[in-house]
Amino acid sequence: MKIATVALALLALTSRPGPFRLMSRPGPFGPGAVAGPEGPALQVTTPTYTKDIAPLLADRCGMCHDAGGVAPFGLLTYADVKRHAAQVAAVTRSRYMPPWKADPDNGPFVGQRPLNDAEIDLIRRWVDGGVVEGDPRDLPPPRHWADGWRLGPPDLIVTLPQPYTLQADGTDLFRIFVIPLPVTKTRFVRGLEFRPGNPKVVHHANIRVDRTAASRALDEADAGPGYSGLILRSADYPEGHFLGWTPGQVAPLLPKEFSWRLDTKTDLVVETHMQPSGKKEIVQPSIGLYFSDTPPTRTPAMLRLGRQTIDIPAGEPQYIVTDSYVLPVDVEIEALQPHAHYRARDVRGDATLPDGTQMSLIHIGDWDFRWQHVFQYESPLRLPKGTTLSMRWVYDNSAANLRNPEHPPKRAKWGQRSSDEMGDLWIQVLTRNEPDLVTLTREFRAKVAAEDVNGYEVEIEKHPTDTGLHDSAALLYLEVGRPDGAVAHFQRSLALKGRSAPAHYNLGTALSVAGRLDEAVYEYRQAIQIDSAYANAHNNLGGVLLAQGKTAEAAREFREVVRLQPQSASGLANLAWVLATAPRPAERDAGQAVDLAERVVDLTGRRDARALDVLGAAYASAGRFDRAQGAAAAALRLLPAEPLATEIRQRRDLYRQGRPYVAPDPGSRR
Repeated sequence: MKIATVALALLALTSRPGPFRLMSRPGPFGPGAVAGPEGPALQVTTPTYTKDIAPLLADRCGMCHDAGGVAPFGLLTYADVKRHAAQVAAVTRSRYMPPWKADPDNGPFVGQRPLNDAEIDLIRRWVDGGVVEGDPRDLPPPRHWADGWRLGPPDLIVTLPQPYTLQADGTDLFRIFVIPLPVTKTRFVRGLEFRPGNPKVVHHANIRVDRTAASRALDEADAGPGYSGLILRSADYPEGHFLGWTPGQVAPLLPKEFSWRLDTKTDLVVETHMQPSGKKEIVQPSIGLYFSDTPPTRTPAMLRLGRQTIDIPAGEPQYIVTDSYVLPVDVEIEALQPHAHYRARDVRGDATLPDGTQMSLIHIGDWDFRWQHVFQYESPLRLPKGTTLSMRWVYDNSAANLRNPEHPPKRAKWGQRSSDEMGDLWIQVLTRNEPDLVTLTREFRAKVAAEDVNGYEVEIEKHPTDTGLHDSAALLYLEVGRPDGAVAHFQRSLALKGRSAPAHYNLGTALSVAGRLDEAVYEYRQAIQIDSAYANAHNNLGGVLLAQGKTAEAAREFREVVRLQPQSASGLANLAWVLATAPRPAERDAGQAVDLAERVVDLTGRRDARALDVLGAAYASAGRFDRAQGAAAAALRLLPAEPLATEIRQRRDLYRQGRPYVAPDPGSRR
């Protein structure tokens, strides 16, 4: 008998279902091989479902392909797997499934267990060998993910109050749902688990928190559950934490020291990406929250590299976006999340150490918008001060890109809708200590705000009558030190809103920062004329009048603030300051200044350098210079930022000489 014939006979024998195992006689070629006069034969043992395939699919696919899971069919029984065997072999061979897009050399990341070449070949050989079931005794213990919460029973479960009906046809849909949290006291959150409410159509979700009523107002203004459009700036990730969901992904509970603060009157803002199924679908997501009894002791920072000036010509096959940032402090990278839409093809994030060594943080050579993921390091990646973080995104807006949402291709600009384009690399980091966190947050915030200005201008070009966009853009212009841009947007917002006290107030604030004080006074007075109890408008008007040298008028405005809001630390401090430091003696009242300043210090718990500075000036005005020096010293121990720190030191020197601080008279310089 020829060797080939023997091999075929043996293959047929081992293809039968049942407990049979072929064992060759011992020899130099090892078990499972057959020796003959022409040398060793090929391996002939055929994989079985029970022994080889079931454990593999349960481990890598079961979290989505469980009964009731997010996948369209189950893969945890022999009958289910046999029915889809050819498809399983094809999608694993192409590495379309399981959906792990990052290069295997990246990380290691939590959950980073893509199929290797040997495992993919094992599935192929099982299918080619006749999808043999094998001995039921070889089956691993059953695993089920769909029943119950994977992180255990939540401390709080919230559900979208009214279900949303997704249309049967059309393109992908983004809908922003706002879910109020019934929290009656401050809590600390260790974990969050998202249930999509309809895994057939919910593709992924990004979750943020809004401590204001702004997102809720947009939701209530829309006819149905949720609203369409942009997530407001008031809704953000909490204190440097990723909150989101993709199929099969559940972030583990945080150590107690990394929990995040959840205040009362907070809403969850859930941006939900849905894909129509061909019939109307009901979507009603739920979220489980897991609390800690203790406040966090460490807080991460969230960095974002990216550009909001993306403008890809139609047909462009290789459009490149880059960005970088040099770390001002040592950090540990905890997690990464790359983001783009359909036209991105290759995304790469790197770190270049101060000595020039380059490290790949994340590389996805075949970006797919449908499979976005938070990549959490198994162990934090430490990077020293001076390291350059960089990103390089490559887009294909040509007809050759099968994922291009436009056929024929159209010009694509930056925008938050899936038909637009984006390019961001989010990086979660921990610093060594609190001062380093303050430094990193302050410096990086300036970079992000400058880029966000570009994004808001793009959105305003699309939606020129959206007052929320104009207001947000104006605030960003103030943040980056460009008050003229803020004035222009607040003027446009005021024109759209009409008679509005807040709109006049906002414009007055921008004008005062721009140094246009007379115009600012007019806008504040307009706001007060509309709403005489507008305490913030009285307070800011007093500040502008004080800058103009109109001390008595300023004091009247500050007294009105205190009358309207007796516990206003700002109003009390401003009035105390005027009464203690007014250029003209007749406008001072040292005794009242001390009383007011002591109230401010009590209200702020002696933890506010500005309040202690006011108290020092009040004591000096009353001739109590020892106490004035003590207040100044206490203020300096709080490490106030410049220029306040220098000003406090200069005033302390006056107190040591037995001299009070008297504010310069702006009116005398006119």
